[in-house]
Amino acid sequence: MALAVECGEGGMDGSVTDHTGLVLVTGGAGFIGSNVALALAAQGRQVVICDDLGADARWMNLREGTFHDIIAIDDLPRWLSGHEDEVGAIVHMGAISATTERDVDRIVRLNIRASLDLWALCARIGIPFIYASSAATYGDGALGFDDTQDLGQLERLKPLNAYGWSKHFVDRRILADRDRGAPTPPSWAGLKFFNVYGPRESHKGPMRSVIHQIYQTIERGETVTLFKSDNPDYPEGGQMRDFIHVDDCVRFILNVLAKPGTAGIFNVGTGQARTFRELAVATFAAMGREPEISYVDMPPALRARYQYFTEAKTGRGVAGQLAPNYRSLEDGAAEYVAWLRDNPDF
Repeated sequence: MALAVECGEGGMDGSVTDHTGLVLVTGGAGFIGSNVALALAAQGRQVVICDDLGADARWMNLREGTFHDIIAIDDLPRWLSGHEDEVGAIVHMGAISATTERDVDRIVRLNIRASLDLWALCARIGIPFIYASSAATYGDGALGFDDTQDLGQLERLKPLNAYGWSKHFVDRRILADRDRGAPTPPSWAGLKFFNVYGPRESHKGPMRSVIHQIYQTIERGETVTLFKSDNPDYPEGGQMRDFIHVDDCVRFILNVLAKPGTAGIFNVGTGQARTFRELAVATFAAMGREPEISYVDMPPALRARYQYFTEAKTGRGVAGQLAPNYRSLEDGAAEYVAWLRDNPDF
């Protein structure tokens, strides 16, 4: 999606456009996007959803909210050209999020081109811009998980798939704009989400969180299966991720919107890696069941691209007073299981 729109230059006196206007949430019917849209609507903001609803029931993610408008992805350029004076902020969560996507031209169109066009728009009309980056930019993790603002260090990262590369492409371009003194939005944040789980993700199918998959397996009375380890440093089920509840991600975004002048790329994770076995045990405990876990071979196609450890460095978010007090894995699992039981159609 390329945004062929004419963009204004802000107020007549050079002031920044009013930030109390419409909030455009791209990917607003998706997992993180719908939770952000609902939270903003609950604050009384006028939220415009941009998404394609398709036939996977993601419309259900929006049932609880009162929104200003909803527009299809292909209609966004036309809509923006007629409403740019009304938009007060853009939260860009829309993207192809499947790490297995192989149509790279499609990834370029929807993940890179759309992000850069919206970035340019926000810079020109002077409104905040928040966009979804990803921990997938860190590749195999050999260089660590530091959300550095140094372009030279960022360029050393080597994502393992086209999805991660697309997010890395945008991060690098935005920091390059900053470094060369090009126009930037008055407030902006690229958010490197780690392993997010929580309400309104069921439409993601095989890309939904492991905890959601485990919950359904337990509900069917089946044994939970985790991958065996091909790395001697990690036992079976001992592969580690930084699991974060979606509500904590939403609070991070709301904090960015509430803090004028925020600028940079930030990790959004708890800062504490936990094993997949611990995740499974926490889910069993939340469901009042004894753990029943077995281990299966990792698919050959996945082995060469598998991350055994991810853990966000969260100091920048904490220092900027953006990071909330994150839930523990056990508390998050218990909350999510309770939500799933209260919402069986998800």
